[in-house]
Parts: sequence; C-alpha cells; structure tokens
Amino acid sequence: MNPVEKGRRPKRVSGLLRNHLGQILIREVQPLFSSLITVTRVAMTPDLLTARVFLTVLGPDDPHRVLQAVEDRAPQLRQSVASAVNLKYNPQLVFELDPEPEWQLRLDDLIPRTNDDDQESD
Repeated sequence: MNPVEKGRRPKRVSGLLRNHLGQILIREVQPLFSSLITVTRVAMTPDLLTARVFLTVLGPDDPHRVLQAVEDRAPQLRQSVASAVNLKYNPQLVFELDPEPEWQLRLDDLIPRTNDDDQESD
C-alpha cells in the first residue's frame, strides 16, 4: 500500500482519477506526440486534496517535454476531473514521471549480469 494513502476512500478516488485522467490524456495530449502516454498510478493524500499523478511515456518523444505539455494543461484536466468525479473538494493535480519502469528495466538488465558473474566464479 502506498504510504500516502490510508483507508479505502483514497484508494477508490485514486482509481477513479487514474481511469479518468488516462482517458483524457489519450484524447487530448497523446495526439500531439508520437509516444504513448500512460497514467501508471495516482497517489492521494488522506484528505483527498492532492493527487500525485505518475506518468510513463513510451516512445521517441522526450518524457520531460511530454510532462511539460501535461502540466500546461493541468487546469483543464482539473476542471475535467471536477465535472466527472463527484467529490466535495477538487484535488490539486501534481504530475510526475514514474521512475518505476526505469527501475524495472535496470533490474531486468542487472539480474542476468549477476547470474553470469556467479557462473564465471564457479
């Protein structure tokens, strides 16, 4: 469980936001680039006032340029969330590039190397 999210409600709201923002990004931001933009996860604060939205960019475009384009559209995305998801307060959206896919690729690269090193030492 994410250390920021405690309880069932933040998990449910983060799931709703992830689905809605994923659809909006596919319709409005992804056509501007030749890369695939994915919302990998959303972490809500317990008070539901802030949502950290983690993005993965797969393709030839610079991920930081894509992130900047998404951040530029943050007010429109927040307004879209307000109209689609019925919440008492509309959460502030904070967009970040998700480091986990890069970590996974690095681990996938390192594991065979350690196996090769073990075989060479035998």
